[in-house]
Amino acid sequence: MKLKSFAHLYFMLFFVAFSNIKICFADCDNLQDSCPAVPPNKQTIFINGLQCKNPVNVSAQDFRTTKLSTAGSTDIFGASMKIVSAAEFGGLNTLGLSIGRTDLDGNGLVNFHYHPRATEIIFVTKGVLLAGFVDTKNQYFQKLIKVGDVFVFPKALFHFYLNTGFEEATIFSVYNSQNPGFVSLSPTTSDTTLESLDKIKRKLISLSASETQDVNSFISPEMESIYS
Repeated sequence: MKLKSFAHLYFMLFFVAFSNIKICFADCDNLQDSCPAVPPNKQTIFINGLQCKNPVNVSAQDFRTTKLSTAGSTDIFGASMKIVSAAEFGGLNTLGLSIGRTDLDGNGLVNFHYHPRATEIIFVTKGVLLAGFVDTKNQYFQKLIKVGDVFVFPKALFHFYLNTGFEEATIFSVYNSQNPGFVSLSPTTSDTTLESLDKIKRKLISLSASETQDVNSFISPEMESIYS
């Protein structure tokens, strides 16, 4: 009888414990209206996320940022990218969001990269771009997008944007994680010549004949190692 009672109690404890475990496929939901983050350099405890400010010290300024009002510095591909996460914009803490801005010179390129913890949605505010991504079956999806268009890159898939015009292009991004991460195919020294960069752009444009197709001939060893 005691064994039966013990088994029943154990089952009840097991059920209660596991029914209260929250499985999060993106960032977990917040448990309060807001939780502006303490700047990382002032954190006094280490948690999976960022420490909240004292509610007494929270103000409207915590929910405003100007970090995307100007373009960043341009890289060798003729592009600048800014990602503003909860670490830089405290008001995003616990909301499961980050924001970004990308500016591309004429013929500028944001080379293949991915965000391990987030899906990215982009909105074009200036210019015409070629946007595309590669899935885990090495299928290639791309589309020419212009002002007012929205394009989505699924979580953790390699993607790129290429400015196909002569004028500058600007896009704004939203990520469904307060810390999306950024992993890029870093070019080697030999890949940074203008000739090599033009070769990459020509390959991307050559694939534009079809909006979805096999891209085995273009996949780099780095992609193969990640997707294998």
